[in-house]
Amino acid sequence: MQDLKTIHNGAPVPHTFSAREFTDRLTKLRAAMATHGLDAALFTSIHNIHYYSDFLYCAFGRPYGLFVDAQRAVTISANIDGGQPWRRTFGGDNLVYTDWQRDNYFRAVQKLAPSSGVIGVECDHIQVTTMEKLRAALPACQFKDIGAPCMRLRMLKSDEEIAHIRQGAQVCDLGAAALRNAVREGVPEYEAAQASTAAMVREIAKRFPHSELMDTWTWFQSGINTDGAHNPLTARRVQAGDILSLNCFAMIAGYYTALERTLFFAHADDASLKLWELNVAVHEAGLKLLKPGARCGDIARQLNEIYESFGLLQNRTFGYGHSFGVLCHYYGREAGLELREDVDTVLQPNMVISMEPMIMIPAGQPGAGGYREHDILVLNQHGAENITGFPYGPQHNIIPLC
Repeated sequence: MQDLKTIHNGAPVPHTFSAREFTDRLTKLRAAMATHGLDAALFTSIHNIHYYSDFLYCAFGRPYGLFVDAQRAVTISANIDGGQPWRRTFGGDNLVYTDWQRDNYFRAVQKLAPSSGVIGVECDHIQVTTMEKLRAALPACQFKDIGAPCMRLRMLKSDEEIAHIRQGAQVCDLGAAALRNAVREGVPEYEAAQASTAAMVREIAKRFPHSELMDTWTWFQSGINTDGAHNPLTARRVQAGDILSLNCFAMIAGYYTALERTLFFAHADDASLKLWELNVAVHEAGLKLLKPGARCGDIARQLNEIYESFGLLQNRTFGYGHSFGVLCHYYGREAGLELREDVDTVLQPNMVISMEPMIMIPAGQPGAGGYREHDILVLNQHGAENITGFPYGPQHNIIPLC
């Protein structure tokens, strides 16, 4: 039985972006490879493989790859996936490894890679055991990190990417409206979230009929469950007076967009209203700070000062925002574009970033719960455009009893 093979099953599907877009990405990648003295690169992460090939893999315990040199860009996939990786790979160059013999993945790498030279790998992703086997398979090669340079390339979005992200933000707006309409006395968190997710998936299918429909989800927290930004769904039932946290995440061909809002059901007490309004004030101040030339760490420090003036700095829970693009809750991150005190990146046009301040008031204190607003902004030559449309604040998001 074969160790390696090709599976050209069916016909290639329309890609997420134009051929020019993918060609431009590979051209910039090869220029970066030349700058760093690399003869080739082996990507192993979902985000970089997808970014350069349009193939989004599902690992299920198996390794995947994208091999790039001066002439080729070849995805490496497992036999279990059949012809889907070939149909999805830009350029159609795909090599399949089988399970009939252990470590056939590395035999695929050996077939593609030079016998000697310098190969780029993602040091922020590749596993130690994978790296050891890679060195054993290519003993005459040297390995050098390409993860950080590629992250910097991904931080600047093309016009096609921005148009794609803009549609994702619109889908999130629709998901938020569906969730808001689903909230009623006694509804479980998961039931309200299902209404939101279903609305988003249907809209994605309508707008992108050739896209794979995967990974779109909604987190909806109520009461005590709002204390964490990423707390999972539960069967807790919404009650009058509850603080609510809405999180809509549209995933379109591997591209993540998000909308997050604080809401209350039926009414909000005075302490809660005050905290909510103070957090909205920080959010609005942050929106004004997002513009080319601003430094991420400086933005975080300025917003810290506002929280401190409100006596709420100790209640802040995480950074003020992050980049968008190929990422998800289980893969990808452009850590160099986060609004945190330890990030020195200077904002530039064509970056896409969120503003999402959050505070958490512990149980037992007046206004207990987690308060968070989240918008997506596209930086341009003159400032930033907010592409999130769903409203925020007490005047819009106190859901009445039916």
